Amino acid sequence: MKIIHAVAPDDFKTYDTEKIRSRFLLTDLKQENKATFTYSHYDRMVVGLAYPVTETVELSNYSNLRAEYFLERRELGIINVGGDGVVVADGTSYPLRKLDALYLGKGVKEVSFKSNSATEPAVFYLLSTPAHTTYPTTLLTTEEAFSAVLGSLDTANERKIIRYIHKDGIQSCQLVMGLTILANGSVWNTMPAHIHDRRAEAYFYFDVEEDQRVLHLMGSPQETRHLFMANHDAVLSPSWSIHSGCGTKNYSFIWGMGGENLDYADMDPALTQDLR
Repeated sequence: MKIIHAVAPDDFKTYDTEKIRSRFLLTDLKQENKATFTYSHYDRMVVGLAYPVTETVELSNYSNLRAEYFLERRELGIINVGGDGVVVADGTSYPLRKLDALYLGKGVKEVSFKSNSATEPAVFYLLSTPAHTTYPTTLLTTEEAFSAVLGSLDTANERKIIRYIHKDGIQSCQLVMGLTILANGSVWNTMPAHIHDRRAEAYFYFDVEEDQRVLHLMGSPQETRHLFMANHDAVLSPSWSIHSGCGTKNYSFIWGMGGENLDYADMDPALTQDLR
């Protein structure tokens, strides 16, 4: 498991493009018939991707967790962004179509991932945070989840937001998770921008066409930098960093947070006219 250490905002100001990418960008997560993870020292989030094509993929244990099994002291959010698949948790099967979500609580010992078809394999995005209490395993389809349409074509940010794991949805210890789908003709996300002083976040971009990219903006509001991101790339967002993006075409992304609370609306706004 790759490990990424935390970065101070003053140090971040001196980073060139390659150093920013090495400290925040998670690429090459999609490995056929494997689960690939990165351990982040931002609220100790673990970000990963399980891509079962022709084989079942097991959720393995990792030595740096110092646990008897992966979820001994952790919880896990799973969202499928590919073809139909199945997650098996302690012997119970949970079918996940595209955009369905599954929450696994602390104490689940055996987890595996498989696709219904090798020609249209599932792509399971995985986000894990430490947990101190056990909450029940819960499957939530995209149709059942809370959703809202925000923004407008006038500002190129018309989008559908779907919330899965949050204070008024699937219950968890500290994990908050959902996704955003931009409408045709819209390219901006999370603008006006904000930070979360009480938690860290990770973005995972999907449905980005092969020849398109998303310009992800990050950094302190008065000291921003950018990354160009491809399909199935993820990026870490520290508590001091904005997390906005503009695509060369519309796209979708999963947002996930861990930290102080479960309040989706806990944000510290950064006015657009104040960004630098």
